[in-house]
Amino acid sequence: MLAKDSLSWVVTVVILTGIFLTAAVLTGIDLVWYLFYLFLFLTVFVIWFFRDPGRTTKICDHCMFSAADGRVIDVSGQRVCVFMNVHNVHVNRAPISGVVKSITHKKGGYLPAFHKDSERNERTVTVIKSSHGDVNVTQIAGVMVRRIVSYVNVGDELVNGEKIGMIRFGSRVDVTIPEDFDITCKVGDRVYAGETVIAKEKGFEVRK
Repeated sequence: MLAKDSLSWVVTVVILTGIFLTAAVLTGIDLVWYLFYLFLFLTVFVIWFFRDPGRTTKICDHCMFSAADGRVIDVSGQRVCVFMNVHNVHVNRAPISGVVKSITHKKGGYLPAFHKDSERNERTVTVIKSSHGDVNVTQIAGVMVRRIVSYVNVGDELVNGEKIGMIRFGSRVDVTIPEDFDITCKVGDRVYAGETVIAKEKGFEVRK
């Protein structure tokens, strides 16, 4: 399954690949063949990058799930930061159930998303009003294409694990954790959106 709003990317590279294949067959020019192979590689890469595998998320009012695939790069205060490398699935999911309170998009710079100052980059902050208080999900764009796509609108009711958007080509997602939750992940952990529990309500035991 392909991620929402990715079809135009896939169609574009497929058409260009077909054009270069036709030109290469008709002309036999080595350079044109090289361009065909380049765009064939890009076609495979784009389809692979925009993949959107199915996920099963447990409905849990006492748990918070990762909003992104990737590795935890920072756990400080009541915040968990996950860096998504280019090989990770880039569809982001709601870490907790609630109502979308606000969505704020801010333009920014070009720093790599794992950089400590990357909060100056282009980003979208989605605030989810949950039964445990407001939870901020900050999608931070990286150094490449830097386009953040939101799938939700203010007022939407979300269930934990529901898709909320994606960031294209290398990025990071920060999630704030309510004060009545204990963080259960650590720096270096590999996490998966909608599947990996990153925090739980104090006194609650997560069942495997």
